[in-house]
Amino acid sequence: MSEKISESSRDCCNNSKEKSSLKQGLLYGLVPHIGCIGFVAASILGVTVAVEFFKPLLMNPWFFYILIGISLMFATVSTAIYLKQNNILSMKGVLRKKKYISAMFGSTIGINLLFFLLIFPMAANFGTIVSASPSGLAILPENNSISTITLQVEIPCSGHAPLISGELKKIQGVQAVKFNFPNNFDVAFDSSKTTKEQMFALDVFKQYPAKVISESKAGGNANLAPLLQQVPHK
Repeated sequence: MSEKISESSRDCCNNSKEKSSLKQGLLYGLVPHIGCIGFVAASILGVTVAVEFFKPLLMNPWFFYILIGISLMFATVSTAIYLKQNNILSMKGVLRKKKYISAMFGSTIGINLLFFLLIFPMAANFGTIVSASPSGLAILPENNSISTITLQVEIPCSGHAPLISGELKKIQGVQAVKFNFPNNFDVAFDSSKTTKEQMFALDVFKQYPAKVISESKAGGNANLAPLLQQVPHK
């Protein structure tokens, strides 16, 4: 009877440790991206000073690789400390605690993938339409001067997509920008107010070269078709 109680207590303790390692892994994956979260939040809220503060970081093509490295470093150091505290800092100790270690590194990698595959692409498309009608509806003007182009930008990962979208939206005449994973941007613009040459003149494209892979005039682009419809303005 006492052996069963002991085994039950041991299992409970192991489950608690695995949950703890999972939480730690999530934290280690999240912490390095705090600056990126700040940039996205500042962009959404229109805090120009904060956006300009984070912009130089995103102009570094190695920035997100560094963040991934930092998150994995946190997990590695934490694992080493945990094993040392239990006097099993060895390969045998790693094998013995493989569930704990797998949970930590798995959650660390998982939170990074969540950012790159979901959060950053969503952030790049937040407030896709940048023009609004007097009635409060965000729409694209229906006139013959609206053209669309699809840019393929040499960004290392989707983490840089919000920066590209944000810079394009600053150009007067750009009506909408839609990011398509992994590195394509559909842009609708009023050709009477701006040109694609003006877009290519942006500093961001000196760091991340872009090229036009498709374009059309006055009829729109199929990828931007949903943007041509009236949608509630936020």
